[in-house]
Amino acid sequence: MKTARQVLESKPTQAIYSISPGATVYAALQLMAEKSIGALLVIEHGDIVGILSERDYARKVILMQRTSRETFVRDIMTSAVIYVRAEQSTDECMALMTQHRMRHLPVIEGDTLIGMVSIGDLVKDIISEQKFIIEQLEHYITGTSHR
Repeated sequence: MKTARQVLESKPTQAIYSISPGATVYAALQLMAEKSIGALLVIEHGDIVGILSERDYARKVILMQRTSRETFVRDIMTSAVIYVRAEQSTDECMALMTQHRMRHLPVIEGDTLIGMVSIGDLVKDIISEQKFIIEQLEHYITGTSHR
């Protein structure tokens, strides 16, 4: 089983995208669309103060009849950010995501943010691991059936 660090290392891009709490939601959506991501960390003075996801936008802007050009990130971000340590397993990450109904987890090592894993990253990793196991079993089965 892999760790959050290993999942991060397997991602094609390990960039960490963020926005300030004083930015407009529209600016955040533009950045998310440009980078093809579903969440941004909200950083102020070098500290993580929240996370903004597409779900926050859908529930706190659209459904409340606000406009993204006039609403600030600080008004809709999730302030209680749940982190995962770099050495935690993919199973632990999935359990946290399921328990808290979220799709993105910042990964920290010590006091340093090293990246963010998404539910998609974890599912991709699990599928890859299962594919490897199946291939190994097929080799084992076909190798023993020739004897």
